Amino acid sequence: MKLTSLINSLLSLIVLVVCLPALSQNMDNLQLKSFRPASIYKVPQSKIERAKFPVIDFHSHDYPKSDAEVDAWVKRMDQLNISKTLILSYSTGARLDSIIEKYSRYKDRFEVWCGFDYTGHEKPGWEKHAVAELERCYKKGARGVGELGDKGLGELYSKPTPDYGLHIDDPAMKPLLQKCAELKMPISIHVAEDQWMYEKIDSTNDGLMNAAKWHVDQTKQGLLGHDELIKTLENAVKNNPRTTFIACHLANTNSDMSVLGRLFDLYPNLYADIAARYAEFSPIPRYTKAFFEKYANRLVYGTDMGPTNLMYNTTFRILESADEHFYEHRMFSYHWPLYGLNLNDETLQKIYGGNARKILSH
Repeated sequence: MKLTSLINSLLSLIVLVVCLPALSQNMDNLQLKSFRPASIYKVPQSKIERAKFPVIDFHSHDYPKSDAEVDAWVKRMDQLNISKTLILSYSTGARLDSIIEKYSRYKDRFEVWCGFDYTGHEKPGWEKHAVAELERCYKKGARGVGELGDKGLGELYSKPTPDYGLHIDDPAMKPLLQKCAELKMPISIHVAEDQWMYEKIDSTNDGLMNAAKWHVDQTKQGLLGHDELIKTLENAVKNNPRTTFIACHLANTNSDMSVLGRLFDLYPNLYADIAARYAEFSPIPRYTKAFFEKYANRLVYGTDMGPTNLMYNTTFRILESADEHFYEHRMFSYHWPLYGLNLNDETLQKIYGGNARKILSH
């Protein structure tokens, strides 16, 4: 018996010695991109399938590929309490005309915005053609400009012709910005990216997975950094006080909203949309709630994530509920949990639609 017991003990020890490295190896091989935690907390969970107040989505794009898909989108908007959606087309010319035509059956439900035409921008005097095309777009039905976009190398969000090297505060942009004021066409503009995208892609990066996907290569010649791009926006807003600007994605200042708050304090012609940054601002719910309620008159709802029920319902949950520590891996690639802001009704009404109606009625 003693010999048998000794053999069994030795066998158990051998199994333990052999298996421990394998178990450790499995843990070592666990990659952050595969990390999909499920909240263990037994706390209230909300399912908000319809916005509490009528919504104007100030930041969407031309997703439908057919008239049937447009019809389905309108049906979904009816279900979700979305009264109007802005289609930021980036486009001019024939491309814009076709997009306007696509939504023409629902003129009260969609509003199409155009881009700037940078054709011939390498030649002096191109601005005259660009202003003429802007006026044509307005006559065709465009009621705003956007989404303009500059991630450091210049205006790249324009179809069919981008203008690398030209930033929103360039003197050559002045005639276009002034014409927007004259035509009462607001400008939706994306500058920079959030701070995570500029940090090293290593174990210290708080938003590693999205930061890796949207990393800004700061070695590119002529690239403006985050703060420099915010400054171009400020210059344009300051030097064109009659033009209304909407900074997309909270001006990509989600890691330090005081930067945007300072601009709000200085410039009454500046607004910001909250599109596609729900995963960035919801992890800090108390700070974000205080910021949103302080600047409730300057923020507009937006999505920029495709027209699905899951997407809309998740945004409503983050804005309206007090839910804690939940995940939505189907939409967001961050490893961190999300939290509801539990915004008060006055703030919700302004963000969902009140501020948008004010901007669109100018």
